[in-house]
Amino acid sequence: MTNFNELGLNQQILATLTQAGYEKPTPIQAEAIPLVLQGRDLIGLAQTGTGKTAAFGLPIIQQLMNDGKTVGPHGVRALILAPTRELVNQIATSLKGFMRKSPLRINMVVGGVSINRQQLALLRGTDILVATPGRLLDLINRKAVTLAGVTHLVLDEADQMLDLGFIHDLKRIAKLIPAKRQTLLFSATMPKAIADLSRDYLTNPERVEVTPPGKAADKIEQYVHFVGGKNDKTVVLKEQLSANPDGRAIVFLRTKHGAEKLAKHLDQVGFAVASIHGNKSQGQRERALKGFRDGDVAVLVATDVAARGIDIPGVSHVYNYDLPEVPDAYVHRIGRTARAGREGIAVAFCAPDEAKLLRDIERLMGLSITVASGEPHAGSAPSSRPARGRGGRGGRPADAPRGPNGASRRQGASEEGRGDAAVAGGRADHGDRPHQNRGKNRPKFGHGRDNAGHRQEQGGEGRKRSFGQGRPQRQKQA
Repeated sequence: MTNFNELGLNQQILATLTQAGYEKPTPIQAEAIPLVLQGRDLIGLAQTGTGKTAAFGLPIIQQLMNDGKTVGPHGVRALILAPTRELVNQIATSLKGFMRKSPLRINMVVGGVSINRQQLALLRGTDILVATPGRLLDLINRKAVTLAGVTHLVLDEADQMLDLGFIHDLKRIAKLIPAKRQTLLFSATMPKAIADLSRDYLTNPERVEVTPPGKAADKIEQYVHFVGGKNDKTVVLKEQLSANPDGRAIVFLRTKHGAEKLAKHLDQVGFAVASIHGNKSQGQRERALKGFRDGDVAVLVATDVAARGIDIPGVSHVYNYDLPEVPDAYVHRIGRTARAGREGIAVAFCAPDEAKLLRDIERLMGLSITVASGEPHAGSAPSSRPARGRGGRGGRPADAPRGPNGASRRQGASEEGRGDAAVAGGRADHGDRPHQNRGKNRPKFGHGRDNAGHRQEQGGEGRKRSFGQGRPQRQKQA
């Protein structure tokens, strides 16, 4: 099947897709849409950016329109759960575009914004509700919403929801939904916990697998810099950003504190930077993402949880400032580049204490990442060794083809900024806190509850400067 009109979608939806510029379905859409229209339960294995939202959203919209039912006060007909506020917002925005010519109502509920306004919005009921689990349970406890009429349940980024400790929340929510329903589960990976979840909550599901777990896009060039520590990471990162002034980069760190500290430092030395992490308010996160999408911000510093599922076109570089502790997260990170057939560069920084993490990543992906600079640390797998040098384009070797600006790393630049304070430390950003045990006994996963108020911070709200432009850098003394 190569066209949307071959998938069983009605003329109204096809017209909406045509007006929106959609021409051909992605592989996940081509395989999933007919199965969902048949009413089958489904497990979809696909990375972010493969068109999953349309894969489940289009057939659900059509089914809701066809059954002719109306939703009662506080009621919901289709429930879509996702792990982060940004992903919920992204899903809801996409679905609103598909529903422009339908009478269906859609709402989204997340933490970080007024729960009272959300209660009012749900008063009349909603056909489609997109939610984070924690805020949904808060609203259920307030009797602002009932799930007794749900006929469709979607779990998006299910592996991440389990990683964050939402399993108990999901079980509580599932008990409130009729057993006779259609359940769709989408995940980038298929660990045992996801397999167990599918056995418990899906009935004879079809399995659609687009990209094998652990496989990155073919057009992503990957490089690793072996460094001595955090100071060296910051130095090399600034060199790479300066060498690619026309690029658009996402820099990943493990902790909220580390992300904020790095963003503030990059801002101080003249980069157009913004940050998103669990300590940012919803408004701050939305402004940061808008600035990045609009081109006012060239560097987005993020934690895994805050950036999960976000699809931003045109990302040229992904920097793994900290290597992730879970190898699958590396695949998620670098998948933010090389979208829609474009090429992309993924650069990793590996300190001595991260050697095992790099080895696990390479084992998962079944390849050795090309070394751009430094010597492999003890315990790391032998990576591909090109000619020495840190080339201008995302860390590629000096003798490799250069980037659009033709720049390569300046000789002696490694001494520049050596006095910068190390950017490190802090608690890992686990995003929305699961609903259970909100109090003294904190769960193993999920620090920083979804619906908490967040302290306002000043760093990282992006200024209008390109990678290598802005105020002159004032060096700190070592």
